[in-house]
Amino acid sequence: MLLAKLQTQQGFFTKLHTSRDAATKTSFLISHKIAKNSKPFSEGEFVKECLVDSAALICPDKKGAFEQVPLSRRTVTRRIEQIAGNLELQLHREVAGFDFFSLALDESCDVRDTAQLLIFVRGITDFKITEELAAMRSMKGTTTGSDLFMEVNACIDTLGLKWDRLAGVTTDGCPNLTEEHESEHSDIGYHTAVRWLSLGKVLKRVWDLNAEIREFCEKKGKDIPELSDENWMADFAFAVDVTALMNELNTKLQGKGLFVHQMHSLVKAFMTKLQLLSRQLESNTLTHMQTLKEVTPSADHLRRYSSMLGALHGEFSRRFEDLRTIEDEMHMISSPFTYSVDNAPTDVQLELIDLQSDAVLAEHFKSGSLLDFYSTLKEENFPNMRRHAQKMLVLFGSTYICEQTFSMMKFAKSTHRSSLTDDHLSAVLRISTSNIQPDFDALVKAQQRLDFTH
Repeated sequence: MLLAKLQTQQGFFTKLHTSRDAATKTSFLISHKIAKNSKPFSEGEFVKECLVDSAALICPDKKGAFEQVPLSRRTVTRRIEQIAGNLELQLHREVAGFDFFSLALDESCDVRDTAQLLIFVRGITDFKITEELAAMRSMKGTTTGSDLFMEVNACIDTLGLKWDRLAGVTTDGCPNLTEEHESEHSDIGYHTAVRWLSLGKVLKRVWDLNAEIREFCEKKGKDIPELSDENWMADFAFAVDVTALMNELNTKLQGKGLFVHQMHSLVKAFMTKLQLLSRQLESNTLTHMQTLKEVTPSADHLRRYSSMLGALHGEFSRRFEDLRTIEDEMHMISSPFTYSVDNAPTDVQLELIDLQSDAVLAEHFKSGSLLDFYSTLKEENFPNMRRHAQKMLVLFGSTYICEQTFSMMKFAKSTHRSSLTDDHLSAVLRISTSNIQPDFDALVKAQQRLDFTH
């Protein structure tokens, strides 16, 4: 009798415990989705209201369970802090195994004019790549190269990364940081610029609507003399064609999963196009300049535009000059079976001969991805080739990941949510950008211990 009573009580408490854990886990899951989608923390209360009302209609006997899910603004805030902490802990474990890593850095101001430095880390373990937000640092004072370097150094120390494993630094908005760093590590400086390419399609749309714009302005009694100026319209048409080409390049550079050698190929192709167009303009060939073709530009216009394309080519060459210093290495890693052994670094020459003589490996190279191919190379046979490949494949090709995150930041911390603290903004960005799955079971257990101690 007593045994049966005890078993009944145990069953009751087990069921109660399971129900409480399910409610806690649901709270974590919903809070994760709120942060992942940059929603206000108070949305949890609205979600709970929807859940309870839905349960009352669909499964009335379960309504009580939904009412137990804690989703107050305060609870959601705490859950988001805990999830971000769990992701950071998992990242710490990942970076401990990195063979090499690279950084992408950029700095921008939030809605309250606080300078925020984003630091992304991309690491390679064997040939598994991990790409995560390493830190968001709020710059309350100056943002000199020295200030930025100190913040990056602190981030690297916190994660336990080693400077001698750093393969490269990609930065856009803070080039002084690279210069600061190169003074001590001249062999790993790596700087590229992509954001300046990001011109919208506004010019093309205005061009297409220029007749409607002129008609509208006439009705309103507003004159736009530029739309009747042949010289101005010729310049406008030229700008439309050139920015369209640049936007096409920008879109390609933002493709997912691109390695630095693929981005370099896109930039080289664009620069070659600029040279072709420059030559064609000199000979009044407008095959690839369809907008300019509509206005029949003069010979003087064409000479000037040809010169401008030449200057643009020079600017691209200057801005991407760092890529030229690793061009041979990129070629060797991306095309190892056709790369000249004589031009290869001395530590890989003999390995490269063995590689190029292996028909099985050559077939595998054709059928799989670069990461798959290099991961199958045996360490004992190709140690140096593997190391060179790791250092090249781990590089960030652009700071586009920072640009995406700044867009999230400006959505998460808008004029309507300007009171969001830096710590909470950092937590939201970590969750919304992370490829790591939170360990919800560990979070629930940690919450159990916390509840027990209270």
